[in-house]
Amino acid sequence: MVVDNYDIASQFSMLSKLMDIHGDNSFKAKSYSIAAFNIEKLPVQLSEIPREKIFTLKGIGDSLGKKIIEILDNGRLSALEEYLMRTPKGILEMLSIKGIGPKKIAVIWKEMEIESLGELLHACEENRLARYKGFGEKSQKTIEEAIRFYQKSQGSHLFAEIASFAQEMEKILLAAFPDNKFAVAGGIRRQSEIIDQLEWITTASVPALQDFFGAHQYATVETQEEGSATFAALDKPTLRFYSRTPESFYPTLFQTSCSGEFLDEWNKRTPALSPALSEEAIFSSQGVHFIPPYLREKASVIEKARQGPFEDIIQPGDIRGIIHSHSNWSDGSQTIEQMAKACIEQGYEYLVISDHSKSAFYANGLSELRIKEQQAQVDELNARLAPFRIFKSIECDILNDGSLDYANETLAGFDLVIASVHSNIKMTEEKAMTRLLNAIQNPYTTILGHMTGRLLLSRPGYPVNHRQVIDACAKHRVAIEINANPRRLDIDWRWIDYALEKNVLLSINPDAHDISEFGNCRYGVLAAQKGALPKHKNLSSFSLKEFENFLAAVRPGAPNGKG
Repeated sequence: MVVDNYDIASQFSMLSKLMDIHGDNSFKAKSYSIAAFNIEKLPVQLSEIPREKIFTLKGIGDSLGKKIIEILDNGRLSALEEYLMRTPKGILEMLSIKGIGPKKIAVIWKEMEIESLGELLHACEENRLARYKGFGEKSQKTIEEAIRFYQKSQGSHLFAEIASFAQEMEKILLAAFPDNKFAVAGGIRRQSEIIDQLEWITTASVPALQDFFGAHQYATVETQEEGSATFAALDKPTLRFYSRTPESFYPTLFQTSCSGEFLDEWNKRTPALSPALSEEAIFSSQGVHFIPPYLREKASVIEKARQGPFEDIIQPGDIRGIIHSHSNWSDGSQTIEQMAKACIEQGYEYLVISDHSKSAFYANGLSELRIKEQQAQVDELNARLAPFRIFKSIECDILNDGSLDYANETLAGFDLVIASVHSNIKMTEEKAMTRLLNAIQNPYTTILGHMTGRLLLSRPGYPVNHRQVIDACAKHRVAIEINANPRRLDIDWRWIDYALEKNVLLSINPDAHDISEFGNCRYGVLAAQKGALPKHKNLSSFSLKEFENFLAAVRPGAPNGKG
């Protein structure tokens, strides 16, 4: 094995960076960085120099010389391997991002407890990075843009990141092929949270598609299936097309718009698909009510469709109020007045301001004194903006033992409390359940926020027993949030049916840190549709009067209230 100077220098450079990230011996770290620079500039390959002469090179002493020989002999450096084992993969990825050096990564990891690019991007979106020494708003924006650019080339995309691209691509295709049909299929049609490729059914031929995409710098990716073609381009999602005759167009659209579980169950119950003029005809031929693509996930849906049509499933226009939003009192971008007026302009009836609690120091969480000041401002705004109403709330941290971040006398001053875990999220299921169940039992907890703390494509969230959490919420009359931030969508839609079975209210909340993020509600609705959530079981679909009545009913001390 021949190791060149570039590889040796790269290993020393990485060792230097990791030592800085871990806060170890800055003098040694600098010496490795200098060694990397000098080795890259050498006019001759170290592998071609007699071993004893390596020690005589300028800037190469006994310690560095031994490490160079170790790399030449083994291809790797044991000291570097040890650091790599101690460093999360996400931290290593950060070294690829423009605008983040080892010192900043150390702050991100050690002080902010962030271990992945997705978490870091989320922190940028929530305006948290700018609050740390050494960053600032300009640096935060540069890092956010660099992460987005990096992630585009990684293959998997959030639904929200790819939906508009799919719509634009379809317009381009219809304009380029006016005599052909196109229909989007696959995960994007099912409104899946994560999209690996965009799929279309079309009557256009594969050669015609190859000519078109070749002219637009897309390369043809080899595919095994006859009558299909896949195309890829730098920083763009992969596109797959199924070329079909008009007779087989809709049967193929049906097949490619179902999950594997759904399709397997369908095939067990029905004969082979025959030519059809629409998907509706496919369902009616089997005595099954039409199943929207977003519901074609679980096998159990087919039997429900035999019993009757799907009605009253929530739609984007069914959101009546913005619940869970952050103002510039904590880590939001706008004033409460600006947010309220934006709600009024967009037709919402109420706004729930739920800034961070005091333990969330990184997000400028509110002390008890600042809570009183904020609530006085809300009273003044409500007097001016009536009949629109701003509700006094807090996104209250669930502490390590499951207690909430304030004493009950402080919590009693809020109209409602959203309880969420934000810190020490690396925990066992036992620990997570203790925290969640204790928080749910608190009589002032109104809504359980982002149940698992997951960030899609970034971290899986802490392990929980969903059934046990839902059962506890049912017992204590706590609503469960469907956090509509496209990176969260938490609670997972797969548990909505069980929550409905237990008569637990869900609440589609944007977790908005900026007025523009009120639009997150749409993504929460699309996820909720996959769980067949009816609008009357969604708290943010309540009218102002219904919402006020709900809060009065669950308030501690009220007749039939909690506590």
